[in-house]
Amino acid sequence: MTSPVVTVSDRSASAPAAASGSVPRLRAPRRRHTPGRPRRSVLLTVLTGLVLLYSLVPLVWLVISATKSQAGLARSFGLWFDDDFALWDNITQTFTYDDGVFTRWLLNTLLYVVVGAGGATFLAVLGGYALAKFDFPGRRAVFAVVIGAVAVPGTALAVPTFLMFSNMGLTDTPWAVIIPSLISPFGLYLMWVFATEAIPTELMEAARIDGAGEARAFFQVALPLLAPGIVTVLLFTMVATWNNYFLPLIMIKDPDWYPLTLGLNSWNAQAQTAGGEPVFHLVVTGSLITILPLIAAFLLLQKYWQSGLAAGSVKE
Repeated sequence: MTSPVVTVSDRSASAPAAASGSVPRLRAPRRRHTPGRPRRSVLLTVLTGLVLLYSLVPLVWLVISATKSQAGLARSFGLWFDDDFALWDNITQTFTYDDGVFTRWLLNTLLYVVVGAGGATFLAVLGGYALAKFDFPGRRAVFAVVIGAVAVPGTALAVPTFLMFSNMGLTDTPWAVIIPSLISPFGLYLMWVFATEAIPTELMEAARIDGAGEARAFFQVALPLLAPGIVTVLLFTMVATWNNYFLPLIMIKDPDWYPLTLGLNSWNAQAQTAGGEPVFHLVVTGSLITILPLIAAFLLLQKYWQSGLAAGSVKE
């Protein structure tokens, strides 16, 4: 093994640099993007801020306007409070106006959401699990039907649905709103995709080997793993049913079966009728009360949005 040879010229060339004490400065390496440190984008930050502002301004206007009386809505600026703080009076009048019909509309909406959205979620979970974990003839055809149903807008089915329910004598009844709400093609597709990834096939086979039947394996093994997907589908169907306006509009004529959307619209239309009493302050206050259950549902159910529940359950 030979040692490196240093010539006299090399020593003489490096001597002045060593004598002066200066060391050649190396070029700093360029920082590379690492997964732990996300890149910052000014444009993306500005766009996110605009979207946030666009989303919060109507909510702020609703909260501020609910504190104003009927006269205060007309004489004050929309995004600032009036001298007369009338929030508690507005809430009381909202629940007592017209013999307390707002409470009836609220209960109707809860009925449609609990039975309709709850039933749609349960059917979507069952169908998605079956399509993801069982192989049967016609599976591809079912997939095509589900995708096609997702692409069809609900308004295109409004007239055929109304004619069918009219022939069955179910119009102007709660079933005219509940039964169509039980069908959620998007929820079925979402649960199908989620169950395919969230439930390991080996885990279900192990449960069957241990003697668990299909019902027990589904409720005790698969269902806990599907919790994030179930909550997602439940929130989607709940919001869609809670804010449903067009379907009750064509199906229900009796004000006693109105949901909140139709009821508040009827109050809003009073000012346009001859001799009608304008109650815009009650419409605004009722709208604020209407969105509070949705906000509470999102806050209470967000803890179930967890990923990786099945991590480590199967040994590779």
